[in-house]
Amino acid sequence: MDIYRTQTVSELICGNPYVGRGILIGKTPDGKQAVTAYFIMGRSENSRNRIFAERDGEIFTEPFDSSKVKDPSLIIYAALRQFENKLIVTNGDQTDTVYAGLQAGKSFSESLSSRCFEPDGPNFTPRISGMLTFSEGDFTYEMSILKSVDPEGSACARYTFSYPSKAGLGHFLHTYVTDGSPLPTFQGEPERVEMLDDIDEFTEALWNALDENNRISLYVRYTDLATGAVSESLLNKNA
Repeated sequence: MDIYRTQTVSELICGNPYVGRGILIGKTPDGKQAVTAYFIMGRSENSRNRIFAERDGEIFTEPFDSSKVKDPSLIIYAALRQFENKLIVTNGDQTDTVYAGLQAGKSFSESLSSRCFEPDGPNFTPRISGMLTFSEGDFTYEMSILKSVDPEGSACARYTFSYPSKAGLGHFLHTYVTDGSPLPTFQGEPERVEMLDDIDEFTEALWNALDENNRISLYVRYTDLATGAVSESLLNKNA
C-alpha cells in the first residue's frame, strides 16, 4: 500500500453518488498558486434548493427559491470568509465561529472547540473546516472534522490536521463516505488529491466527478502567491 499515493478528483469520487459537502485545499503543480474549493450536494428538496452567491469577496449559501425553504438553520451560511492573512472555508456557520475566534486571538482549533457535529440525527453530519494562512509568498493550511463518536450522537470527536503547502499536492475532506441510511461519516485523514495549474480545468474535473443528480454548487478560488491576485470559478446547478 502506497500511503503517499495522490489521486485525481475523478479517481476519488467519480461514481460515488453522495459524498455530501467537501473542502479541497492545496497548491498548484507549478508552485505559484494556492487552491481552495468547496462544494455542496443535496438529496432532499430543502438541501437542493440552494445556490452559492458572492458578496464582497465572501461566499454564501442562499436559497434558490425562498418560498420553498423549510429549515434554513443548516443550509444557509457563510461558507468562505477572509480575516487578515487567513482564508476560512467551512460547511456551516462555524465559518463565523472561526472568524470571531481569530478576532479574539484564538487559533483555528481553539475557535472550533465550542462547536460539534450538526444536530441532524441519525446522520449527525460532521462539521468540516479549513483555513489557509498566507505568509512571505507561501502558505500553510489546517483542516478539521468534528464528528460523533457513536451512532447515538452522545459526544463529539475532534480532529485537526496541519499541512505545509507542497506543489501539486492537496487534501480533500468530505462529510460522508457515500450514500446510505443513515449516511456513513467520513473516516480517516483528509485524502491526498492532485492539484492542477489551470482553474478552469480543475473546476471542470471536480464538477464532472460529482454525481450529476446530487451536485448543487461548486466554488473554486486560486490565489497567486506572488501578487495575491485571486481567480474564481463558481457553478450553480440552479442557475
